[in-house]
Amino acid sequence: MYNPGTFEFALVHDDMSVYGPKAHQRVISKLNSGLGPLFYREQTIQLEPLPETMLDDGQASPVPDLILYDNEARLTPIIIEICHSEGLRKDLKKVITLLESDDYGIREGFVYDYVASLWFRYTKGDGGLTQSTSFSEILQLDLNQFL
Repeated sequence: MYNPGTFEFALVHDDMSVYGPKAHQRVISKLNSGLGPLFYREQTIQLEPLPETMLDDGQASPVPDLILYDNEARLTPIIIEICHSEGLRKDLKKVITLLESDDYGIREGFVYDYVASLWFRYTKGDGGLTQSTSFSEILQLDLNQFL
């Protein structure tokens, strides 16, 4: 029997709910709209930018704010998380864990704190140490140029 009260309650208390204030979504939009033409029109990068996309379509998986996907190799070499200063530690931990787990083939992860306007880059094997840079070695691009 359908019980609309139960369904609504489930949505409110869902652990997978979206946290997306306008400033957060604005950064994702700017990165996607800057990287998209490089992939789709100019074809100067080989990785397709996809916002809010599961890392593994076959099962429940983490959903970074933006992934850069290699359609030929079927891998996600780069992920980007967008956060505010209060969520920075959690997102850095998430990115480091995803890269070091080696479950998805991610080689480079970024976290951008839009409140402090700070970028952090982590590459697989960096031992938990991040660099304060927005430059992607894989893309040979400075991601900050799109903001």
